[in-house]
Amino acid sequence: MIEDDFYATIKLKSGEEIFCKVAAEEEEDRTVLVVSNPILIKEVKGRVGMIGYKVEPWLKTTTEDMFFLNLNDVLTMSESTDIEMILMHQDYVRKADTKQGSSNHKLDKKMGYISSVNDAREVLEKLYNTPSKDIKN
Repeated sequence: MIEDDFYATIKLKSGEEIFCKVAAEEEEDRTVLVVSNPILIKEVKGRVGMIGYKVEPWLKTTTEDMFFLNLNDVLTMSESTDIEMILMHQDYVRKADTKQGSSNHKLDKKMGYISSVNDAREVLEKLYNTPSKDIKN
């Protein structure tokens, strides 16, 4: 039976710390945590002492949003009622949902330099073959 969902910070035995929505499920002889949209939150300090947060997916090479964790792999877990953390998580989930539906981006010059392989090869060969004293800063 799945218990009510709640937000939590989970510290895994591997050292990773994730924030996610959690539900506990009993399976035969063990407890499994069903975690939804786990994220890593890193504190980012600015030049003038301003502090912000960077939100990243826990696993970067998958589009899955639900994972099963064996309770034996969890060092500690703390239920969170921190509204700021919950809002950051919900915002991340909302943005992730809209990104999955819109992967058709057209290339334009605002994205960077656009060239053919031959053009890029010629430019790089010229740079490589030019003596460093001839290059202007």
